[in-house]
Amino acid sequence: MDIWEKTIKNINIYSGKVVKLDIETVLLPNNKTADREIVRHPGAVAILPIDNLGYIYFVKQFRKAIDNELLEIPAGKIEHGEDPSQCALRELQEEIGYTSNKLTYITKIYTSPGFADEKIYIFKAEELVKSERIKDDDEFINICRFKPGEAFEMIKNGTITDAKTIVALLSTFKL
Repeated sequence: MDIWEKTIKNINIYSGKVVKLDIETVLLPNNKTADREIVRHPGAVAILPIDNLGYIYFVKQFRKAIDNELLEIPAGKIEHGEDPSQCALRELQEEIGYTSNKLTYITKIYTSPGFADEKIYIFKAEELVKSERIKDDDEFINICRFKPGEAFEMIKNGTITDAKTIVALLSTFKL
């Protein structure tokens, strides 16, 4: 059975600084139509920074969408035309004040494909080099670091609930 949906109409409802919202009318495989609300996002990166002692750097920041603090690895939005690896190095410097001499691509994930096209490229950063922290004016971040075993324990006890962070850890370390 062909399960593809063909877009027959697209209306942009909202265009903001970070996302756009489109309503797409699609033709279904059964020849009926349906509307799909789609959040358009330029993509993002997430970085698993590991220092020479084996500690992983995390950021704790308030996330208004969930109205709570979240413990996660450094991450950020890809700017128009920016290469994901360059974005990863920029975000590493902005969020934790380090750069990396060894940046390795791990994987990519779709965050919520039921309604959003956001794709996150996940990298591992090793051979960290201290640099100037150039933070965004609207970001308030606490930096902390943990050993991998501590991080896995925090996944188990519900302290780490961020999907990109969990994927990065599970893709890099063995339980």
